[in-house]
Amino acid sequence: MQLLNEELARAQSAELLREAEQRHRTQRLLAARRLSRKAEAAALRARLNLARSL
Repeated sequence: MQLLNEELARAQSAELLREAEQRHRTQRLLAARRLSRKAEAAALRARLNLARSL
């Protein structure tokens, strides 16, 4: 019975770890998308400013 409880605890810990890693991957992906959108907006502003100065 003790071994069964230990195995269950290990399985639950492993599942919690997988869920935490998935959340971290999602957060990094969302941050990367935000940075990409900011970079695209900055590039667009730079192109517009260059076009206006010509």
